[in-house]
Amino acid sequence: MADTAMNVNKSQELFDDAIEVIPGGVNSPVRSFGSVGGTPRFVSRGQGAHILDVDENSYIDYVLSWGPLILGHAHPDVVDALRAQVERGTSYGAPTELELRLAKLVREAVPSMEMVRMVNSGTEACMSALRLARGYTGRAKILKFEGCYHGHADALLVNAGSGAAMIGQASSAGVTDAAASDTLVAPYNDLEAVEALFNVHGEEIACIIVEPVAGNMGTVLPGPGYLEGLRRITQEHGSLLIFDEVLTGFRVAHGGAQQRYRILPDITCLGKVIGGGLPVGAYGGRRDVMEMVAPLGPVYQAGTLSGNPLAMAAGVATLQALKDPETYSGLDALTARLCDGLEAVAGAKGIPVQVVHIGSLWALFFSERPVTDFDGAKASDSEKHRLFYHGMLRAGVYLPPSPLETAFLSTAHSEGDVAMTIDAFDGALDGLE
Repeated sequence: MADTAMNVNKSQELFDDAIEVIPGGVNSPVRSFGSVGGTPRFVSRGQGAHILDVDENSYIDYVLSWGPLILGHAHPDVVDALRAQVERGTSYGAPTELELRLAKLVREAVPSMEMVRMVNSGTEACMSALRLARGYTGRAKILKFEGCYHGHADALLVNAGSGAAMIGQASSAGVTDAAASDTLVAPYNDLEAVEALFNVHGEEIACIIVEPVAGNMGTVLPGPGYLEGLRRITQEHGSLLIFDEVLTGFRVAHGGAQQRYRILPDITCLGKVIGGGLPVGAYGGRRDVMEMVAPLGPVYQAGTLSGNPLAMAAGVATLQALKDPETYSGLDALTARLCDGLEAVAGAKGIPVQVVHIGSLWALFFSERPVTDFDGAKASDSEKHRLFYHGMLRAGVYLPPSPLETAFLSTAHSEGDVAMTIDAFDGALDGLE
């Protein structure tokens, strides 16, 4: 039903073919349109704030490769950096100056990361950070929060959000009870639950890992005093505090959520933006903690493609471009105008929505109540979201195909893009009244 009046013949043919050779026809579950139905769009190119699919349909893109393209698609500085590096080689398995340059740019923006280790993905960064926390403290248990997704490592696929939530399971098949047995889970934004768990298990808990702004159940902001409370509790019990800033890093501020909320974690995980669109991740933190990582210390972690020169070149070009402070004031203002416009349109039509934004992250919930945790996010009207999603798609606006995902803006988005998106939203809501 959803693709009426839009030619998606080539995307459908490719999807039918892909199903034969790729599980579900996609290489990441949320791309399958499982939450909204219809045909996944196969993209042929991207430029600035727009993408074109194989059927020549054009869209304003608010997915942006799930966040890393803060400068938009094919930014000239990033393209030039990649072109120059490709001519020098794509991988060496040896140190390069680019790794050092990117690590220094990261540390300059995020001072709590006194030492930085490059890896290949956000999943790898979080997995490695947990191992480091356990190695540093000598403790086994970790505490995470319902709806926070930290990648697909076994111990973290417990009450996870994002694509894992839409599978309809609290965790994944193939994750053993043993792998999950040391993972404690509390509701997001509930300090009393955290206190209760520490009262029982405090001497066993190596760390808390948290998205300081939850981005895998839509966008959910931390309540007043919540992050401060987590910092206090971990310090009182000798545990480490890990901020998973894979989504928020270089997005909600140049120095991430920790800059915006003025909280210093012990370890930070990054990804997305610092690779400029290429696969990359990083974890880093206090020097005494990071000196536990091999080859300096006993916590082993390695990767053949860690610090890959292509990813490093794209990352350096991206972070250099983000050093202008006006970048963030402009992104914040444009995101606010978009969200204010969406809220006004819905209000005029009498349709209850919650539009949440911070920095260049935003999400829309079809809910009468503010969303503060995973239960609230899941209670959002998924049928309204499905109808709204396809209305926006037909109008040329590409959004995350799940109600439990965050959307993004880039420096390439214009006032015209925002105005067109608000107009498309007005039309998409007509089918909901």
